[in-house]
Amino acid sequence: MNFKKLSTGILAVALLAGCSTGGSTASEGGSKEIDTLRFQFVPSRDPGEIITGTKDLGQLVIDEMASRGYTIGNVEITVSDSYEAAGESLSAGSIDVAWLPGGTYALYSNETEVILTATRNGLSNDSENPADWNGQANATQKNGPQVTYYRALIYATPSAYGKELAAKVNGGEELTWEDLDKAKWAVMNVSSSAGYIYPTMWLDQHYGKKITDLSNVTTLDGYMAAFSQAAAESVDVIVCYADGRNDYEGSWNLPTDQQDATGHQGLGRVNGGSIWDELNVIGVTEGIYNDTVAVTKANPDIYNDEFKTALQDSLIAIANTDKGKEIFAIYSHTGYAKATDADYDGARAALEAVK
Repeated sequence: MNFKKLSTGILAVALLAGCSTGGSTASEGGSKEIDTLRFQFVPSRDPGEIITGTKDLGQLVIDEMASRGYTIGNVEITVSDSYEAAGESLSAGSIDVAWLPGGTYALYSNETEVILTATRNGLSNDSENPADWNGQANATQKNGPQVTYYRALIYATPSAYGKELAAKVNGGEELTWEDLDKAKWAVMNVSSSAGYIYPTMWLDQHYGKKITDLSNVTTLDGYMAAFSQAAAESVDVIVCYADGRNDYEGSWNLPTDQQDATGHQGLGRVNGGSIWDELNVIGVTEGIYNDTVAVTKANPDIYNDEFKTALQDSLIAIANTDKGKEIFAIYSHTGYAKATDADYDGARAALEAVK
C-alpha cells in the first residue's frame, strides 16, 4: 500500500484541524461481523522488521475478539510510508486501527480516537545532562521501571564536525546556536514526536529557535535511515528516541551486506568504535507521552463503544502473553493501558509550539 507524503500546505491545515478538540461521537454499536480489520504501524523501525515481527498478531486478535463476541475474517497489517500517511489514512477510514506516536495522534485527533497508551521499560539513564549519556561506560539498559513517557535525544554523529560538537558537550561546554546551525541535521517528518516535535521544543527552549530555522536540514522517513546517515558521516546531527542506540548497537559495526541478530542491516562502521562512543548525545528533550493505539472515527463498525472496549481488552490481554510481549517488543512496548484523549493535551501543546 503506497501513501503520498503530505505537502507543507496540507500539513498546516491538518495541524490546525488536528489541534481542535471537536469530533464526532461514537455510535451505540456496530456489526459484530467484520470481514477485514485493517491495522497499520508507522515506520519508526524498518518496515520489513515490523511486518515480520507482527505476523502472528492477526490470529491472536481474531481469537481474542471472538471470545468477546466478534467474528473477524482477516486482520490486514501494513506499514505506512510516513507517520503523516498513517494519520491521514486513519482519519479517512482507509485503515481502522493505527499505532501512532503521541504527536501524530494529536495532529489527527479530530478524526481519530486514542484507545490505548503503551507502557514500556524505562531506561537505566534518565539524566537531563547530555554528557551523562555518552561513552561505553554509560551505555543505557532497558531495565528501568515501567514508564508512560520517553525522551528524545539529539545526537552528534562521528563526522568531523559531529566530533567537534561532542567534544564541547563532553567537556562541559554549552553549545551555541551558531554551533548547531553550522551542522548538517537529519530529522523525521513533522508529526514525529521524537524525530521532530520535541527536538524543535528543545531548540526553542534553549535558543529561541526551531528546526525550520536551521540552515541545513534533511527529512528522512525512518530511524534506520537516520542511523545509516550517521554511520556514513553524511550528516552531523540526528534525532531519535532515547533507546535508539540500543536498537542499532548490533548493526553499527557490521558490514552493510550483513544483518545483526534482530534483522537490522549492517551500518558499515567496521573499523569504528562502539555506537556508545561514536554517537554522542548533545541534547535531551522533555518527556514524551508514550505511543498510542488509535481508531478511526470514519467507520461506525469500529467507532462504537462496544468495539473499542473489546479491542482494548483484547490487545491488553495479548500484550500480557509471552507471544504478545515478543510481538510488541518491535516498538519496545511492554503492555497497554486504557487511554483518553485528554491524556494527549500535552502533545497538542507541543504541536502548538512547533507551528
